Amino acid sequence: MKKHSISRRKILSSATTTGGLVLASSLGVGPGKVEAAPLQVPRRVLGKTGEKIPVLVMGGSVPLDPRFDPKLAEAFKYGVNYYDAADCYGNGTVERSIGAFHTRANLRSKIWLTSKSDEHDPKGFEETFRESLEKLQTDYIDMYYLHGLNDPSKITDDLKVVVDRLKKEKKVKYFGFSCHGSRVAELLELAAKTPWIDSVMFRYNFRQYGNTELNKAIDNAHKAKVGLIAMKTQGSAVSFETEVEKFKQTGKWNKYQAVVKAVIADERITAAISDMDNLDKLHENVAAALDKTKLTRAEVQELYRYASATRHLACDGCDHLCGAAVEAPVQIGNTLRYLMYHDAYGRPELARDLFRALPEEARNFAHLDFRKAAAACPHGVDIAGHLKRAAQVLA
Repeated sequence: MKKHSISRRKILSSATTTGGLVLASSLGVGPGKVEAAPLQVPRRVLGKTGEKIPVLVMGGSVPLDPRFDPKLAEAFKYGVNYYDAADCYGNGTVERSIGAFHTRANLRSKIWLTSKSDEHDPKGFEETFRESLEKLQTDYIDMYYLHGLNDPSKITDDLKVVVDRLKKEKKVKYFGFSCHGSRVAELLELAAKTPWIDSVMFRYNFRQYGNTELNKAIDNAHKAKVGLIAMKTQGSAVSFETEVEKFKQTGKWNKYQAVVKAVIADERITAAISDMDNLDKLHENVAAALDKTKLTRAEVQELYRYASATRHLACDGCDHLCGAAVEAPVQIGNTLRYLMYHDAYGRPELARDLFRALPEEARNFAHLDFRKAAAACPHGVDIAGHLKRAAQVLA
């Protein structure tokens, strides 16, 4: 990798002069040892919460050591103290791993914990929330989301009653939802009109800059002071390695760092969440977040060119269009998202687990004709080809 304005070597150095100290013992280094704190990732205010969080968030679906995970400790060193989890991540183990980390390091008051519930009815939501409290080994959760919301009707007065009670009990500070399906823009508009929704975590990346409907919804949510956190920031590119290599040659950032910088550069967005499943990825993302220089014109142009050239490889999750053209309960958007986890994120086991968890009828699509579905796709995605490959690598 070419040298950055802030190099990986520089951010890893403990001999910086940024001020502040970190107790090394709190991160498991050893009792009584103190070392200078490295550079800290910038922070922004998360909408109406008034809370400042890092512009880079530690994604919680990554594999974690249940005893004491070094990735969490390393992220904390650079000010990435916002940890994202969900009741389902790691088959329910991620919350326990994060709980073990902050308990052993005695860091609860210095970190931000987010988790999510796959149960969207008020009763199930509250039950899952209380289970999350136990797994995370905490008396309160900073932000709790409905996970993977795609049905606006789930935002009900009955749910508000539960949320208000949990806030009054000081069990949760803030509430919101995550969404990455076919109705992201509609759900952002709903959040803008719903005062008790504090934040939305939503699919947003460089491929969607030109999406007029989505940008209008982001504007409205931002004006309503809904805290906005971008996820799925890398987009989906199932096979375009030669173009990635060309992109790396245009400047100091590789493609993965560039898209993080591109999202962070959008001042409507408070933070970008990333599944940093190894220390190299973590250090690259931290370097991108720390450096205040903007992408060069050449880098921006190449990023747009890359998005355009790979558009037919990227599923936007708008399966209300393609799915309606297939007379079968196949889940095109979810299946292609899992294929993205397999190919672009390098998470084959997670992808296979999620695919196998789909109903049998949703996985039985080898006999189906997807020509009408492909014709309905606004981006020309080769739906039949990608589904055929999904059946091969995920089944």
